[in-house]
Amino acid sequence: QVQLVESGGGLVQAGGSLRLSCAGSGRTFSTYVMGWFRQAPGKEREFVAAITRSGSTTYFTDSVRGRFTISRDNAKHTVYLQMNSLKPEDTAVYYCAASFTIPTLGDDYWGQGTQVTVSS
Repeated sequence: QVQLVESGGGLVQAGGSLRLSCAGSGRTFSTYVMGWFRQAPGKEREFVAAITRSGSTTYFTDSVRGRFTISRDNAKHTVYLQMNSLKPEDTAVYYCAASFTIPTLGDDYWGQGTQVTVSS
């Protein structure tokens, strides 16, 4: 089992950048694939990005590809989401997730979420 704690959310103007962090407890952090989801007001939760155990492969939803970068530091038990060129449409609560496989990401472990607000 792993506990996840997100940080780094906040208010930023359109075109700006934020870096979200997700710190995981436990010595088995590197066992998990990691990712980020988000949920905007009135919308369903959607997948944003994922990263494999070693960090060698990443995945992004089309709306953020080219603007967001996901990375991880297994020694620090932390995964990051670097968000550049932010748009008001990116406003949402962002959740960190962990699982043993990419297809099951979202089924196992979640953080508490961190609010990202992008003003126009």
